[in-house]
Amino acid sequence: MRSIDNRELNNQLTAAGDAAAIKHLEQAIASGQHWYLALLEAIGRWETVAETDHGRTYSYLIDGEAFDWLLLAERLCRAVASSLPDDEKTALLFHGEPPLNLPAEKFKELIGRAKYHQYLNYFYGITVEEALTWAVQEEVRKERWASGYCKEPDIIINEAYRRIYGTTKAVLLRRFRRDKAYPQLKSINLTELKEFTYWLFKYRLKQCDKARVASDTKKALNWLKSHGLSRQPDKPAFKPELSHVLPSEAVG
Repeated sequence: MRSIDNRELNNQLTAAGDAAAIKHLEQAIASGQHWYLALLEAIGRWETVAETDHGRTYSYLIDGEAFDWLLLAERLCRAVASSLPDDEKTALLFHGEPPLNLPAEKFKELIGRAKYHQYLNYFYGITVEEALTWAVQEEVRKERWASGYCKEPDIIINEAYRRIYGTTKAVLLRRFRRDKAYPQLKSINLTELKEFTYWLFKYRLKQCDKARVASDTKKALNWLKSHGLSRQPDKPAFKPELSHVLPSEAVG
């Protein structure tokens, strides 16, 4: 009974801390601070890694390592929606374009060092990993087009996954769900898809040599840049921060 009581107390304390983060955001904006800076401060104060609010479930930390900061930003923006400029809020939440260009150190200072490293895990482990699959799919599609083949989506996707991970997406998804003890369903929700993508990232790091990891990561970053999706809230390169995640060649 005591452990249950302690867990409930911890939940209450966390909820209180998150309410304080929202209160800070409201008061900072009301006092004239730029809303984006206030938002990042509130993110730094936030404690809950997952919650259900107004019927929607939010999972901010994927696999305990990758911080989905834009999802938390969306949650916090909704709490103070009437105080925010719609155009800037839309640019941030839908296009990842912040209203202020902050140095990496300032961004890290505002959200906290731990969350910053988790944010980098999300960027490279989910955003970049997704981009890699799209980049290779484009390569396969162009090859098939040049050879006169049709554009069957399933064939293109499976060939892309074979080139990157050595087998098909379906096989990898079954392995992922087996590892996580998840049910083998026909559908996948957004949170599980992010978990799967992060699992693929770590799977690729284990299966491939450093040169291959570096090459694939650069390919994904170039794909993001070519599609106008590479803008991040802190402009400088991330090489010094990623020695624990990627070989240095991957982020040069």
